[in-house]
Formats: sequence, C-alpha cells, structure tokens
Amino acid sequence: MDWFNPPPQWQQQPNYISLTSAGETDFWRKTHADFIKDDGHFYYETIEGDFTAHVKVTGHYNALYDQAGLMLRLDAENWIKCGVEYVDGQQYASAVVTRDYSDWSVVTIPNPDTIWLKMSRHQHTVEIQYSLDGARYAMLRQSYFPPEPRVMLGVMCCAPKGTGFSAQFEGFQITN
Repeated sequence: MDWFNPPPQWQQQPNYISLTSAGETDFWRKTHADFIKDDGHFYYETIEGDFTAHVKVTGHYNALYDQAGLMLRLDAENWIKCGVEYVDGQQYASAVVTRDYSDWSVVTIPNPDTIWLKMSRHQHTVEIQYSLDGARYAMLRQSYFPPEPRVMLGVMCCAPKGTGFSAQFEGFQITN
C-alpha cells in the first residue's frame, strides 16, 4: 500500500491501521464554498476491475467535519469517499461523490464507537453500504464512477476544521 498525503503519525500491524490526522486536511472540490482541498490522508492499493472492499472504522471525532472511512480515487477530479463525518456533535454515515464538483449525502446514525463499511464496484457503478453491527448492512449511496480499469482504493481520514484526531481501521480487505 502507498500513501497519498501521509499523516503525521501512523502505524500498521497485520489487519490493523491506526493514524492521527493532521489538522485542516480534506478532500473536497468546488461545491458550496468554491474551494478545492486535496490534502487529506489516503492509504491505498492500486487495483483493476470490479471489487468489493470492507473495513471496520473507529474514530475519535471531536471537531466539525472530522471524517474517516474508505476512498476510491481515479484522480483529483474523480473520487468517492465514505464513512463517518462529524457535524455539530453528531456522527453521520457520509458519502461524497466527486466528478469535478463534490456532492455530499448523509444519514443520521447514533454516535457509535465503530462503523463497518462496504464499497462495491461493478463496471461503472459503485455501491456504498454501512453497518452498525458488522452483520446487517444498509445502502447509503449508489453512484456512477468512470469505468477506468486502474483505480486507487483504500482508507482515508481528514480533519477539515480541527487540529487532527485518531482513527483505526481493522480488517481492510479487497475482493474481486
């Protein structure tokens, strides 16, 4: 795996990645405030074809927009991130789909210690699911994604308004 914008602190053990994000980091393009940020932390593998990715995410969210989860990336203008995003003291299951402009969708969830994420790609369609117990999944989003054969897929973490926070990723797995 490789880093796109490595965090100030991180460690990897078998089946486990922990990190502390830098502050004022994000992935976002143009929508709402007309700015571009591409300095969030992304630990990824380059893969080809269709896939399903799973990960268990635990975050210690404390500042506006703190976020951790999965990311699929073709380039700076085409990517999807999903996971937990912290807004006004509440955690949300969140998905941002970017094709030059970012859009954002959220679902209110109880403030869990942990969330499980599943992202699947079939040709030009990506489906995102989340679970609060690791067994029962609900669909969060289905979206178009350019059908380029090689993409980057991995875990991401950002702290757009805060000074940084810690997150842990367990069982990150990609299957075809």
